[in-house]
Formats: sequence, C-alpha cells, structure tokens
Amino acid sequence: MQQRLQKILAMMGITSRRKAEELILNGRVTVNGQLAQLGMKADPKKDHIKVDGKILIKPEPKIYLALNKPKKVISSLHDPEGRTTIKDFLKGIKQRVFPIGRLDYDTEGLLLLTNDGELTQKILHPSYRIPKTYLVKIKGLIQENEIKKISQGVRLQDGLTLPAQVRLIKQNENNSWLEITIYEGRKRQVRRMFDAIGHPVIKLKRIAIDGIKLGDLKTGELRHLTEREVNKLKGL
Repeated sequence: MQQRLQKILAMMGITSRRKAEELILNGRVTVNGQLAQLGMKADPKKDHIKVDGKILIKPEPKIYLALNKPKKVISSLHDPEGRTTIKDFLKGIKQRVFPIGRLDYDTEGLLLLTNDGELTQKILHPSYRIPKTYLVKIKGLIQENEIKKISQGVRLQDGLTLPAQVRLIKQNENNSWLEITIYEGRKRQVRRMFDAIGHPVIKLKRIAIDGIKLGDLKTGELRHLTEREVNKLKGL
C-alpha cells in the first residue's frame, strides 16, 4: 500500500516525520533510483527506498524508553563541541532511538526516547497540549499573586504562555520550591516564565510527562516504558 514517504521513514524509525521532510528536501532520499520529492508516495513492500544511499529494511521493533537525564548533558545523540550527550547513557540499546523533545543543558529529569516517529510527532504537536511537570527551585520568596500570575499565563517575547498548574511546596529564608505543569514546549519556557516575574530558576527537574513519572529512576539510569505507559501516550 502506498503511503507518503515521510510517513514511511517515520514508521521505520529513521527519524520523526518533520525531520523526514528535511531529509527529502535535502536530496538524501531516493525511490527506485530517482530523487524523492516532498509529497511523493511509495510502497515500502515494493519500492526501493534509500536514505543516504542505504536501502531501508523492514521496520525495527518499536522501543520506548525513559531516561533520567543528568545536568550538563546534551539532549542529542551528537554534539559538535564534544560535550556529553544522551547517547552516552544508551549502552545496550541496539535500536537507534531519538529523544521526544528536549531538556536544556542545565535541566535534569525525565526524557522519553523512542524509534516511533508517529508517536513523537503526536507528543510534540502543539495541538495535543501534553502536560509536562517540573520541580523547580527559584531565588527569593514567591508571593501568592505571583503564583497566580504564573498560573494564568506570563507574557514572554514569543507571546503569552498557556495557563499552568502551580503548587508551592516549601520555602526557606532565600528560596522557594514549586511544582509546575505546563502544556506547551517553548525553549527554556519554565526558566523564562520565572525570570519574567523576577525569580530566577536555581534548579529545574522534569518529573512527569503525560502521567508517566520519573519515580525513583536514578540520575543517568534508563528503563523501558510499560505497555500501559505506552498505551497512555498513544491515547489507547
């Protein structure tokens, strides 16, 4: 059965559908010896599809992983500057997986990885508004009106943030600890939200994605998602 080429590449775990479009536009994909065009359809059972000159074989088994990413680690499989990447924590994983979204260099916590391009596309698409929960330590003692402001949405350079769920956990002389759940994935969003109200982030840790919890997974540890967790992400 014929399907759009970018969908085939995503299903085969090559990359996400969006990245697959980039591969096609950059002339790295051929179908039956001809340079592929965006929007082209193919049959993976009949057509010879190549990426960078290598023919695709049958799809690898789908794999779904949770990593407790440490601080000072790049959420990528390669870094031109030679810094530590998440690839260093994937020992023993035979399939080529890629992260679903990112955590910035100084943020730790839950990062999901998979070779399921379709699921990645769903989770990252803004329309699904997947909840992501963070534990955050900020500078200063936050006030009730500031918590309300964060909850209702903060005006950033790229627009007003969506309403968030915010809960104060504790305070000491100089700092406050909160739990915040956001429903979008702008770059460094949580840090920018608290910067906007005058409380810079000191520590940031993602502890859940759409109900999948970091739990007692130790820093740098990896685990397979349960069938129940995978089905929840898929909306089954």
